[in-house]
Amino acid sequence: MAVQLDDAADQTAPRTGKGGAPPARRGSGRRPGRGTPAASARRTAATPARRTPYLLLLPALLATAVFLGWPMVRNLLLSFQNLNMKELIQHLTDWRGTGNYQEVLGSEQFWRVTSRTVVFTAVNVVLIMVIGVLIGLLLARLGTTMRLVLSAALVLAWAMPTIAATTVFQWLFDARYGVVNWVLDRLGRHSMAHYDWVGSQLSTFFVITVLIVWQSLPFVALNLYAATTTIPKELYEAARMDGAGTWKVFTSVTFPFLKPFFLATTFLEVIWVFKAFPQIFAINQGGPDRLTETLPIYAFTEGVGNLHFGMGAAISLLTIAVLLAMTAYYLRLTFKQEQQEENGL
Repeated sequence: MAVQLDDAADQTAPRTGKGGAPPARRGSGRRPGRGTPAASARRTAATPARRTPYLLLLPALLATAVFLGWPMVRNLLLSFQNLNMKELIQHLTDWRGTGNYQEVLGSEQFWRVTSRTVVFTAVNVVLIMVIGVLIGLLLARLGTTMRLVLSAALVLAWAMPTIAATTVFQWLFDARYGVVNWVLDRLGRHSMAHYDWVGSQLSTFFVITVLIVWQSLPFVALNLYAATTTIPKELYEAARMDGAGTWKVFTSVTFPFLKPFFLATTFLEVIWVFKAFPQIFAINQGGPDRLTETLPIYAFTEGVGNLHFGMGAAISLLTIAVLLAMTAYYLRLTFKQEQQEENGL
């Protein structure tokens, strides 16, 4: 009797797989649920969701292609041409191949200007980052009133148009009526009463460097202060309890926590200083005797000033190549350092 009940139970009870679910049919070749209407509906609904980010990026990509990509293509084509005033007026196309690039790369002036631009960029970026970090840390320590006053001053300096700021600095360092010469004369430096700040290479670069550093400090200082507000105060309290001084707190708490900010800001400042044009051109147009020309000024002088438009286009593209090489080297060092830190952890 017991044997008959067991046989009946085996015939009536359904077979189950893992978790009590009925097993899949043999030979079906499909996973359970993949061919059901509900799964098809989910896939259909997920497809537009995946496309949404690309559709949102499409206007920006189109604008970039129109306003940046197309001029770059036209500039590339122009760099292979011998285009002077004669060809421009007569609408002639004189293809020169790589002749413009060979002439530029074989010129000592190009390599002299390139090395000058790299040194100029390095000096400015170091000054901007050091002074900007100090001002940012000062903002974090000041009271509310003084912080608002200093922040307002930084914002006003940042909001001033580049040409307007350059004009103010031209007046400040003017040889006859400049405030700087007047102050130095009052302080006993009578030889500086009528000093020509744009009469030599070093003094001209000094004026340009002060101008560029002054314009760049607000960006670094305000961003650093905003970043310091995200650091937990408990970390500073723990460091103080361990007997850490100001420098030790900065190196062990502030700098490691804000390291991504330092890397990103330095990267942006390298690009901004390297391609600086209006400050240098408005101060002395790359003078005296073209001794303060950087690559952007050099490209403009050869292309527009000397009416060698094909040559200027080639120099501008080489300028972009040098900037890309510098940024690629910097990013490589950054990624290498991050990998070392991850491996160390």
